[in-house]
Amino acid sequence: MLDLLSFGPNGWGGQLLAGTAMTMAVALSSFLLGLLFGAGGAAAKLSQNVALRGVAEVYTTVVRGVPELLVIYLLFFGGSGMVMAVARVFGYDGYIELNAFSIGVASVGLISGAYSTEVIRGAVQAVPFGQIEAARACGMNRWLILRRVLVPQTLRYALPGLGNVWQLTLKDTALISVTALAEIMRVSHVAAGSTRQPFLFYSTAAALYLLLTTVSTTAFERAERYANRGVRRV
Repeated sequence: MLDLLSFGPNGWGGQLLAGTAMTMAVALSSFLLGLLFGAGGAAAKLSQNVALRGVAEVYTTVVRGVPELLVIYLLFFGGSGMVMAVARVFGYDGYIELNAFSIGVASVGLISGAYSTEVIRGAVQAVPFGQIEAARACGMNRWLILRRVLVPQTLRYALPGLGNVWQLTLKDTALISVTALAEIMRVSHVAAGSTRQPFLFYSTAAALYLLLTTVSTTAFERAERYANRGVRRV
């Protein structure tokens, strides 16, 4: 039975390895996209502009309140139409088809961004205001304060929460198997159907996800220790 997991001509080891690489590519791309959405959403929520705060509030409330699979379906079946509608505004009338990878990254990134927004907003608010006042007293301008004080301190407070968002993003990649993208879950499903060994391949998929989450958890823990290396514990 374990021969089915080999890298030979009758094994699925190569496909599972390729699916793992695809899962990591989607997860990393989605996480980075989510950080962009999160930074923008946090800035909007902390701004003095009522309209921006309202848009950010709607974004986080709707995306976090709707099942992740439904978000993927909405983008999968309506993504091309939305892109073509925007393209027509700029005078392009051709057909635009988004591939499964783009849909997966966009949908999981949108979900990740909603959670990252709240993590980053909370981290910014956790930075002691006295540090900002001290930086101003030293003659720092707004951008220097942002680069030397606010961003480093925000990152330190945000890392634990962002680690949780990364785990959520990594697991959400399993949902994009509905788009037929050959990631871990899709390859395992196809292999289970072809060999009639569902327990073997779904157990292997679980082991692969656990391996990825364990490695990434260790990486985030080391990043947290590095970010807190100058902080005195009391």
